[in-house]
Amino acid sequence: MPADRRGDLWFSLLLTALALAVVIESWRMPRLENLGVHPMSAPGLTPGVIGLVLLLLGLLLLVRSLRERRAAAARAAASAAPAAPAATAASGDGARALLATVLCLVYALGLLGRLPFFWATGLFVFAFVVAFAFERARPWRTLGGAAAMALFSAVSVTLLFERLFLVQLP
Repeated sequence: MPADRRGDLWFSLLLTALALAVVIESWRMPRLENLGVHPMSAPGLTPGVIGLVLLLLGLLLLVRSLRERRAAAARAAASAAPAAPAATAASGDGARALLATVLCLVYALGLLGRLPFFWATGLFVFAFVVAFAFERARPWRTLGGAAAMALFSAVSVTLLFERLFLVQLP
């Protein structure tokens, strides 16, 4: 991990502001109770829940980046020798971003609609975890963890949308 977390700080501020705007706007959406619409199918519910999750994640990232900045400042103050310049980005960041984009496109354009949602989501999560968290020293542990995350994600997302949000998935 790079020692310089300025990008995390700025992204956390952007994410928090965007998420807050989503929560506010989803709250302002009509609830349609005068039409007898079930409260769980109100148009602002799903964006509001997603906005709240993003708001929480943005705040957590903000706290983490501020703690890291304080720790880096304390280390710099404690060190009398000049520190070596920190790398601003790892050399593989572009390749990792490209791989993430390809995996998302394969999921959205290749798997969804061709496979049931449960299986498409499970395969996507499995491939993503293996691609970004594979440990050569313990391959079976990585594959087992990826399979567990894929199963949990596929089941929980499917149940969330079909039972709570009443959305029929492909």
